[in-house]
Amino acid sequence: MSRRSGILEFAVLGLLRESPMHGYELRKRLNTSLGVFRAFSYGTLYPCLKTLVANGWLIEEPGNTPQDALAAPLAGRRAKIVYRLTAEGKEHFEDLLSQTGPDAYEDEHFAARFAFFGQTSRDVRMRVLEGRRSRLEERLEKMRASLARTRERLDDYTLELQRHGMESVEREVRWLNELIESERAGRDLKGSASGESAQQNTNGAPGVLPRPGDTPGTDTPGDTTP
Repeated sequence: MSRRSGILEFAVLGLLRESPMHGYELRKRLNTSLGVFRAFSYGTLYPCLKTLVANGWLIEEPGNTPQDALAAPLAGRRAKIVYRLTAEGKEHFEDLLSQTGPDAYEDEHFAARFAFFGQTSRDVRMRVLEGRRSRLEERLEKMRASLARTRERLDDYTLELQRHGMESVEREVRWLNELIESERAGRDLKGSASGESAQQNTNGAPGVLPRPGDTPGTDTPGDTTP
């Protein structure tokens, strides 16, 4: 199984843990909630769903809404299929949530893992955040060393692009530092340990998760690569 297909399976299981969904609903949630899946198609999603069903982690059920019941005979096709997480699927997803290996620190996988931090234990969140920070600090050191070696040979625009990439990584490291500090203090993104009401995110908007790379207090998201 490729790394990207593994991330997709993880995300599908996580979304279905919240509630059963049609394939269309799943695709919409993946597109809108998880930016890493903005450019994927039904041709990618449905083989994934079939695999999860074959593994016993999902079951297929006929749609039970009035719209589903009417649409099938009128269109000459069967009703939409609803995908539901099984007990084995829930257990498998919880096992995936507990994993904190190197894959959890990579760009795409970290974004998916972060999206489900609300379902993740605090100690696992800490290990993933610290691992991600360590990975980015290593990347930043390599970028600085590379820039120091090649600075004299770069034109102004290439040099500016390199600087932009470094600043993006630095922003995410600062963001991770804030998250780690909050976790250590026993706070989460919804409030503090002392019972404060909903805490605003690092961009100042309540109820919206900050994206990796966003700079606190600004509106400009930062990518993790130049």
